[in-house]
Amino acid sequence: MTSLLIRPRTTLLDAPARPPPDATKSPRGRHQADARSPWHAAWTSAETRHGSSPTRSAVASSTVDSDDLRLAFDTSDRAANLALGYFTSGVSATRKADGTPVTEADRAVERLLRETLSAARPDDAFLGEELGRLGTSDRVWILDPIDGTSFFSRRDPNWRVHVALEVDGHTEIAVVTAPALGRRWWATRGGGSFESPWPRGEAEPRRLDVSTTSVLADARLEALDDVAGARLPPGVARAPASPLPLVELVRGEIDAFLVERYHIWDHAPWILLVEEAGGRFTDRTGGRRGDRGGGLYSNANLHGELLTALHYPVRP
Repeated sequence: MTSLLIRPRTTLLDAPARPPPDATKSPRGRHQADARSPWHAAWTSAETRHGSSPTRSAVASSTVDSDDLRLAFDTSDRAANLALGYFTSGVSATRKADGTPVTEADRAVERLLRETLSAARPDDAFLGEELGRLGTSDRVWILDPIDGTSFFSRRDPNWRVHVALEVDGHTEIAVVTAPALGRRWWATRGGGSFESPWPRGEAEPRRLDVSTTSVLADARLEALDDVAGARLPPGVARAPASPLPLVELVRGEIDAFLVERYHIWDHAPWILLVEEAGGRFTDRTGGRRGDRGGGLYSNANLHGELLTALHYPVRP
């Protein structure tokens, strides 16, 4: 599928081939749902930082709870294992009607995501790139089974599994897993943004924070492509092309990323991740929606100045 990422110059992974794992098999063969699981680490880390209930700290939102986050983690683990099996075995891509690439793995992973989530939350709705919308609930699981299908089909490790939960039009949980890179990023509304290894090891999750750069002349900006890059303020330093610009943003390594393309399943998790890391997102209509064809992600200090330079509408 389409991706928010820029093609890296040299990032290829030559992994030994193996068959895709059984989609019906429990993920607990590789990711035990015990004290070492990522969701447990989120509670433990939050409890250590705040000295309070880990559930209240990790999930501050009043519209979701710890079970929703645990479900997002466990479901993402199953999907990541399945996708990684296809990736190491190798798959070829075909073109959909809109010209974007798709593989058998995209469809299989989205089916697994839907089946797992619907078994636990039968009343929730779903919106995914490959299988569309199902249900009318105000709770919507937004799914991108393989973000970066072109990377995936070339056996380049810079692809991800996106799972986001939207409630009443607002993303409340975001989990982004990069199985071939061994990394995961997640956020909850009011609970912060984090990064951890995948699969879960001994390392504690890292709290993510955007940069504090406040002077445009000192900023490092990035854009999805040359068209977007030409719209950035002239004379400002451009960061080298990266396969993971939004990861660099939430880590504080760059100050802004302009991407004026793509769909809600591409943007939904990253909007929450950036906002919970202290940054901001504005779509091209001046709002904060993921279904408006992208927009500007940046740290909070530079956001207003960059919006003015881009001539984005300003909403009160």
